[in-house]
Amino acid sequence: MKLIKNLFLTLMLAFVSVAVVAQPVEPVFWKTSVEAQGDGLYKITFKASIEQGWHLYDMGPYEIGGPMATTFTFEPASDYSLEGEMTAEGELIKHYDDVYMMDVGYYEGSVSFSQVVKSAEGAAIKVAAEWMSCNDQNCVNSDKDFEITVGEPKAAAEESAQIVDAVAANSGGSLWGFVLSAIGWALIALLTPCVFPMIPMTVSFFLKGSGSVAKGRFRALMYGLFIVILYTVPIGVIIFLTWLIGGDAVTADIFNWLATHWLPNLIFFAVFMVFAASFFGAFEIVLPEKLVNDSDAKSDKSGLAGIFFMALTLVLVSFSCTGPIVGSVLIQSTSGEFWTPIITMFAFSVVFALPFTLFALFPTWLKQLPKSGGWLNSVKVVLGFVELALGLKFLSVADQTYHWGILDREVYLALWIAIFSLMGLYLLGKLKFKHDSDMPYLSVPRLVLAILSFSFVVYMLPGMWGAPLTALSGYMPPLQSQDFVLSQAGGAVAQASDEGDNAVVGVKYADKLELPHGLQGFFDMAQAEAYAAEVGKPLFVDFTGHGCVNCREMESRVWSDPRVLKLLREEYVVVALYADDKLKVDEADWVTTDAGKVLKTLGKINSYYALKNYGVNAQPYYVLQGADGEQLVEPRGYDLDVEAFVDFLQRGVEAYKK
Repeated sequence: MKLIKNLFLTLMLAFVSVAVVAQPVEPVFWKTSVEAQGDGLYKITFKASIEQGWHLYDMGPYEIGGPMATTFTFEPASDYSLEGEMTAEGELIKHYDDVYMMDVGYYEGSVSFSQVVKSAEGAAIKVAAEWMSCNDQNCVNSDKDFEITVGEPKAAAEESAQIVDAVAANSGGSLWGFVLSAIGWALIALLTPCVFPMIPMTVSFFLKGSGSVAKGRFRALMYGLFIVILYTVPIGVIIFLTWLIGGDAVTADIFNWLATHWLPNLIFFAVFMVFAASFFGAFEIVLPEKLVNDSDAKSDKSGLAGIFFMALTLVLVSFSCTGPIVGSVLIQSTSGEFWTPIITMFAFSVVFALPFTLFALFPTWLKQLPKSGGWLNSVKVVLGFVELALGLKFLSVADQTYHWGILDREVYLALWIAIFSLMGLYLLGKLKFKHDSDMPYLSVPRLVLAILSFSFVVYMLPGMWGAPLTALSGYMPPLQSQDFVLSQAGGAVAQASDEGDNAVVGVKYADKLELPHGLQGFFDMAQAEAYAAEVGKPLFVDFTGHGCVNCREMESRVWSDPRVLKLLREEYVVVALYADDKLKVDEADWVTTDAGKVLKTLGKINSYYALKNYGVNAQPYYVLQGADGEQLVEPRGYDLDVEAFVDFLQRGVEAYKK
């Protein structure tokens, strides 16, 4: 039964394309080598291979408040001496970081650090390395001890194997989720009325052209290649130019602004609503006719240029159907990594172009294609319903970040229930839109989709009374935004709150913020530290955000475990620090950074605190803190392993009591 439930939820969640973000354990891997240079001199090289999406900071040095520089400390010994300074070989990216408030430098991909030593033959040199690597979600502080023997070739097979194994283990991370989502959207795009009829038309055009069959197939292959280029290259150029002009702003400021500021979120919401209305038949979204006609006219040219403009014509003509799908792919994948949007768009375009090349290689397949008809418009209408549901997420992020209170959880759920109920009725033929054909009977595929749609509605209904709906936790507003929760009517949560030692009057920002599951706690670090010292308990520091999908999943899937809630209520003082909250705090609570910049909003203050004290700018991030700011155990990030989280909390309590 559980297997059937999980399969059902997986099928329904294909509508919203939820991708799980997995974090590598260690994103930097090292390999050492020694090169003899004569006269007792040896060049020791430490080569770092850096996981995609991560960067390694340079050797600095940096003042207090900056990132941790990469350092190599050679243990003094009588049989060798250092000759000159350590050097680095790699593409150094330098820019002014608005978070650190200083110029910083880092490397991506790979970098080599080299030190020349004068040494006796066979000397063993011990080196301690420390470094910090970051991506858009986490920063990892690491260290490693090396022992290098000079004068004897040291095989690096073990460390090389470590690199291969680690990369292979981490290859199933968020990038694969984005790629699979892009492939799914591409398959959907092929079924839209703007695209599907063009498959046999364009392929037949190439096969019937002058020349041999082999030449026709080559032309069709180039046609598919040009489609991929037209979708992928413009995205890559835009991202590259943005990075070139703004440096690391691509992975920090710009993407953070896109994710949390009200303006882009409302724009995305409006775009999704407009495209949904277009899918329903209210109007047709088309590019300027002159642009399409000019491209079509140039497609009559012979050679590769004509094929290119034929591909461009397809891209332009299909814009009204593929536009929102491409937007969904890009918005989902713009998590701050340079290559992720490019790779996901490449995956989308390859699958999108694949039928044009396959049907050209196997032209007899064309006869097996279903005829165009009313079913294509039905696909478009169903996508319209999906666009309505997806668009609400952007409005929800802005609503939560700025505390507007217009889209609380029960309102959000009510809208989704209505949307998918109407979609089910449409699939059953009870609703008819402008361009729909008459439906004399109900086909089996429509019946199956209608059953799935109504089943999804039934799954969501208990959420109106406070059911956690863990499968949708990343997309729903937090449970604490809901006005009525049935479990609280009996006083279970209220009683836990009243009896908990964490209950306190006068909590800052409690009128705007709440903790999940009825937990009592704080939203200001200074106030939380003072209270923790008063009651003699460790702090559970939750670096979170309103727009953080993974934070909501952790709260819904992990925090909801009775053992976790018991530990948080009885053993810890909980403080939630929102990194994207736009609330302007009182002047007395303003923070001045080491660079002299005054921070006035709660989110910026919390982000600065996290970066300065823990070297992270990611959410979720959990820190267990003892007296005088002592870190009790290693912090944790996004990880849905409940047992590991319980162990994390228990170890923190044990460390505090020692």
